[in-house]
Amino acid sequence: MNTNSVKTKSIILLAVLLLTGAAYVSAGTDNVAEEVAWVVGDQPIWKSEIEEAYQTMLYEKMPIAGDPYCVIPEQLAIEKLYLHQAELDTVVAPDSWVMNQVEAYLNNYINNFGSKEKVEQYFHKSIPAMRESLREMISNRSRVQQVQQNLTSKIKATPADVRRYFEKLPEDSVPWVPLQVEVQIFSVSPSVSREAVEDVKARLRSFSDQVNKGESPFSTLAILYSEDPGSAVRGGELGFMGRGELVPEFAAVAFNLNDPKKVSKVVETQFGYHIMQLIEKRGDRVNVRHILLRPKVAEKDLTEAVNRLDSLRMDINDGKFTFEEAVTVLSQDKDTRNNRGRMVNPTTGSTRFEMAQLPQEISRLVNDMQPGDISQPFIMTDPKTNREKVAFVKLTSRIPGHRANISDDYQLVKDMYENSRREEVLNTWLAKKIKNTYIRIEDGWKNCDFKHDWNKQQ
Repeated sequence: MNTNSVKTKSIILLAVLLLTGAAYVSAGTDNVAEEVAWVVGDQPIWKSEIEEAYQTMLYEKMPIAGDPYCVIPEQLAIEKLYLHQAELDTVVAPDSWVMNQVEAYLNNYINNFGSKEKVEQYFHKSIPAMRESLREMISNRSRVQQVQQNLTSKIKATPADVRRYFEKLPEDSVPWVPLQVEVQIFSVSPSVSREAVEDVKARLRSFSDQVNKGESPFSTLAILYSEDPGSAVRGGELGFMGRGELVPEFAAVAFNLNDPKKVSKVVETQFGYHIMQLIEKRGDRVNVRHILLRPKVAEKDLTEAVNRLDSLRMDINDGKFTFEEAVTVLSQDKDTRNNRGRMVNPTTGSTRFEMAQLPQEISRLVNDMQPGDISQPFIMTDPKTNREKVAFVKLTSRIPGHRANISDDYQLVKDMYENSRREEVLNTWLAKKIKNTYIRIEDGWKNCDFKHDWNKQQ
């Protein structure tokens, strides 16, 4: 198990425990005696914490690697050790950052469940109580990660280290690398007509008039007409956001709203045109409703762009200039124009993509192409703005699925080596921390195949 997976599992477990309200402060709640399962330092781990976490994980269908009555308390104990070290090192998480993260979590929950009421019903907690639990969870998570980063900050991999590590890997531990491709893209974004823009603005002004005259609630109009699917289902509500979480043009208006009964002027951003209504301000965060409309590119303009790119593609195939020269001079894709059209995988930072990582319109074409082929022009949706654009792509290379090797997959092997070193360092640190910390595991909780040696003090 690598360090990233250890972090992920511990974070998930901590989130489950906090959100289910499982952390008890006292040993007596509603006159029901609590059972202590573990004690780490001066911190108890209650049986109720473990039980509620287990039930929630079952409901969520979250995988548990082993006996839950062993896995869950051990993960809780590990968290307590890291948090104790965070106290010693005065490791803190900035309050403003934490609260921004809290609101982002809540917004995501509300978006997934459809309403605040459904979120409260699911977690059996009020939104304010969840906000406090999330604040603690996110702060603790940040502090644990900072401690882990401090402990592993000196790990550096040399090519010789990576090669020795790979040579010692058992054959069945060498990962399978699925088919990957490298793709270059040329794209243009046809202009939206002035008529389309004015039509969208007029519709938004009409919505504003209806709200200001009391004819229709803003939230109802957002549900019916907004083209932001994430917020439309919630009546346009975005949830509390910090200024840095919003695009500048939107933030400038949102943070200047003062009257919840009024509707803002029409605002243009990279996503389209908006109107918004203040719900509440809270310190350096604001919660607004908005309605988003996007002017559409006319079909004739898309068709014209397709024809232009088809002519350009034929000129490239005829050798009048190269794909790379065309991209540098004519492509309107800011992210790839100065990189000879090379697409970069946002997940890995490399130019290699598994097929599922490409936009669907591109993966469908690339699937049947050979290196050097240039596709027919096609219409696609820009993943950043959700606006239509016209593009063609060149398949640069196709790397068949294979067992990882140093020549083709150096970065992958390097990451594996560094992760194994991080896990080794953290496990060594934990072993020492366990040895020097008072640990008590109560009868009935000891008969486990723990990852770490907790029982030696028993």
